[in-house]
Amino acid sequence: MSTGPRQHLHSKEQIYEWIDELQIDPTNEELQTHLVHQYGDLVHSLARKFSKGKIIHDDLVQVGMIGLLAAIRRYDKTFGRSFESFAVPTIVGEIKRFIRDKTWSVHVPRRIKELGPRIKRAVEELTTSLQRSPKIYEIADYLEVTEEEVLETMEMGKSYQALSVDSTIEADQEGSTVTLLDLVGSDDGGFDQVDKQMLLQKAFEVLTDREKEILQCTYFENLSQKETGERLDISQMHVSRLQRRALEKLREAIRVSPSEALK
Repeated sequence: MSTGPRQHLHSKEQIYEWIDELQIDPTNEELQTHLVHQYGDLVHSLARKFSKGKIIHDDLVQVGMIGLLAAIRRYDKTFGRSFESFAVPTIVGEIKRFIRDKTWSVHVPRRIKELGPRIKRAVEELTTSLQRSPKIYEIADYLEVTEEEVLETMEMGKSYQALSVDSTIEADQEGSTVTLLDLVGSDDGGFDQVDKQMLLQKAFEVLTDREKEILQCTYFENLSQKETGERLDISQMHVSRLQRRALEKLREAIRVSPSEALK
């Protein structure tokens, strides 16, 4: 897959047509290439914000392209959201996942920073002279340092500095920007509320129509049992009995695990 920034400008209508067609036929390599070229600059820009010129840039571009293709597969224009605004969090998510899994952020001592380039040069020179990859003790002897220092430096060399959450990244091709903090997910309490509502709706299926009417009047319209009886033309005692029975049914239904109740 070509990942160079070779963006070709096309109308949004044309791009969205390509996305629709590729979702129908994911094996269409020509459409995939068109879209990769179209958004190549965006992926490179996002990768550059995280790599800061480090050697992991090409790796971040590759995983960014994976995120781009995932965004293309999942994009739904009926939600009224531009593809760019949908794709950026997906691409950034793939990049952040790669950094999380492959790198970590630590304070690197100065001696480690200075020894790192020396080890790299030593490995290159020893590989040439030995015609094989040098062993740790050979690198240590060559640099006149301990094996522990070599190992520590090589391990620390995998670390990268964390990017500030206030750093801005390009959100779309028009130049709009967002901060990384804007893209960090947070717990949404609404999901828990929705789950409870779905569970309650499922539980309500065990009630009779009259029992539902009783609960509608007493709990949703805040009518007294007397007012409910007058509306439904039954006695207050009957209202009380039906209400108690309906609540017992609901308690029993809700005891079922949510996964079973929502089937």
